[in-house]
Amino acid sequence: MLQLRKSEVVNRLNHLEFLRMQRGEGKQPNLRRAVGCAPTMDGLPTTARASERMTSDRLERSTDDCAVFPRAPQSALSFTSFCFAWMFAMLLAVPVEAQFGDSRDKVGVTAVASTQEVAPGGDLPIAITFTIAPKWHIWTTETAVLPEGMVAFDGAIFTALALPEIDGQPANAPGTEMHLKFVKWPAVHGATADLGEGEQTYGVYEGTFTVYVPMTIAAGATEGTRTLTLIASFQTCTDRNCMAPAEVELTIPVTIKRGASSGTLPTEFANFDANVFGAIRGGTAASDVIQFDVFGFDFTIDPNGSGFFLLLLVAALGGALLNFTPCVLPVIPLKIMGLAKSAGNHRGRMLYLSAVMSAGIVGFWMALGLTITSISGFSSTNQLFQYPLFTIGVGAIIGVMAIGMTGFFTIPLPQFLQSVEAKHDSVLGSFLFGIMTAVLSTPCTAPLMGAAAAWAVLQPTDTVLMVFASIGIGMAMPYIILSAFPKLVSRMPRAGAASELIKQSMGLLLLAAAAFFLGSGAASWLVEPPDAPAKWYWWCVAAPGVAAGAWIFIRTMQITRAPLRRIGWGILGAIIVAISVTIGVTQSSHGPVRWILYTPARMDAALAAGDVVVMDFTAEWCLNCKALESTVLYSTAVAELLNSEGVTPIKVDITGNNELGNEALRKAKRATIPLLVIYAPNGTEVFKSDAYTPQQVIDAIAAAKQVVK
Repeated sequence: MLQLRKSEVVNRLNHLEFLRMQRGEGKQPNLRRAVGCAPTMDGLPTTARASERMTSDRLERSTDDCAVFPRAPQSALSFTSFCFAWMFAMLLAVPVEAQFGDSRDKVGVTAVASTQEVAPGGDLPIAITFTIAPKWHIWTTETAVLPEGMVAFDGAIFTALALPEIDGQPANAPGTEMHLKFVKWPAVHGATADLGEGEQTYGVYEGTFTVYVPMTIAAGATEGTRTLTLIASFQTCTDRNCMAPAEVELTIPVTIKRGASSGTLPTEFANFDANVFGAIRGGTAASDVIQFDVFGFDFTIDPNGSGFFLLLLVAALGGALLNFTPCVLPVIPLKIMGLAKSAGNHRGRMLYLSAVMSAGIVGFWMALGLTITSISGFSSTNQLFQYPLFTIGVGAIIGVMAIGMTGFFTIPLPQFLQSVEAKHDSVLGSFLFGIMTAVLSTPCTAPLMGAAAAWAVLQPTDTVLMVFASIGIGMAMPYIILSAFPKLVSRMPRAGAASELIKQSMGLLLLAAAAFFLGSGAASWLVEPPDAPAKWYWWCVAAPGVAAGAWIFIRTMQITRAPLRRIGWGILGAIIVAISVTIGVTQSSHGPVRWILYTPARMDAALAAGDVVVMDFTAEWCLNCKALESTVLYSTAVAELLNSEGVTPIKVDITGNNELGNEALRKAKRATIPLLVIYAPNGTEVFKSDAYTPQQVIDAIAAAKQVVK
């Protein structure tokens, strides 16, 4: 169960009422809830604010009204009457309940320990009782499993229990540990309402209910009185409007004393299940739902019990999708050519070699998982590429292979590199090719894979290995399928000028991949985080691509006289040239967004200024990151929004071993990039995804602006 930290407690004003008013007769009233702003109605302002806008490395102070002010009053309207109109509009814009109440007016929260004295090494459950007024409810927890027919409201302020924080970390009282993941919440009730998307039944909690927080006392805990502190955060709503979100700090005094006995449990613990402590001490995993969000399609999986097998299937699907990422695409044609040349052989031989290649892929992913569990500080699937020597080494190996494939130069290849070439129909060649394919995939993260890998790296070794093996199996599956059905690749030319042209063109494109790894490795070597690495090398990446397109065009004219083939392959060559030049132009520039490079101080300053923070985790060696930046973040609508007042775009570049960036990635509870996280001005995480659309980003920023500091 995910918990909101104290710094993440939401303070939104009447988000439900805002959405309800938006749907009136197809016309949106001019009601705006922006960061640090009061609402406006029909163009009349309620307040103005002094906002701070972060640019470059400093904050520049500017005065900017975030409400939409009308034109200056005419002479017929005195300043006094204008003020009365202003105040009247403010009263109309906000429902009575939201004007003066907050969620604590309709919800009572109390906490009591099962006993006032507990012995070192003992167990201490805490009962927290919520009493909600009739006709009111609070939203469920973020990870609540909703019954069939119920949905979660997108703008919900989820109910949560959290520990207070010290230096950004949850703080237990000395000698104690609260196990918040083992809290059992009540059954979800349904509240039917029309919140702008038609009448739906939303999952809520209502009435009076008690949740139990299990706490254990360390065996070596010193005697004395402790003050236990918990923070409950929630928002109270009806089917028409919501009150201001609130948090309640609960304190429970407890004395640790040797020989203390538990005594009789208070009535609040009538439904408490003491078996939870056996699960805690026995190492049983608590329910920890994993959230997935792929281009707006989101779902959750509880990895405990039967849900773990579903997680493995999702990880395998993510591995299969890795084959379609920019990292792996350059080498797929090589393997297809190798399979095509073997298509006339016995199917058993093809399956055997594909199985060997699959073993190389799966073996690499399992080795990577074992490395993550064994080496302190190694927690990311793409962390290898943060070490310039590794990136440059991969680029050098690919480059030598690519030059050999083109046939333009004769370079004696080492035996182990010769065996990796697609024309070598050997066991060793297939195995090494599988490893190389897996290595090339690690800078990229496929949809579905990021959340699964992020959860796995925090689990025991056997769980890590199973999840990472599933990723490898999914990645290898397409090659097994192609081997099982050789007719799928039998149309590929196996010999002759056409086959040689394909091989040479693929060699040039592979040379572009080599330039990419060599350049990104050198760029990370020459930069000092958090500064951005140089981008000059992208022209070195584009050059082989231009050469490949030109060579396809020239050689096609030489080897065939068929008009359709000349036109088709000529167009393909021209497209490759155009794409390569575009890559050189766009990637060598810094783009239309005025990024601020991440440091914790800059992040804190942006939030303190009342800005929405859009944090983009990226790296020069992450081709998926580049693709998302070009197609989503640099699209006209999104780029304009990122550069607008009240929004601070922050780039976390982990091309090199950026320790501050790696720590920010861990705090975001992810182990892979790309990743986009959007924070409201009070630090609340509003959006997080590794595969997103322009509209998702626009909507998330709009939602973040509804959260007031």
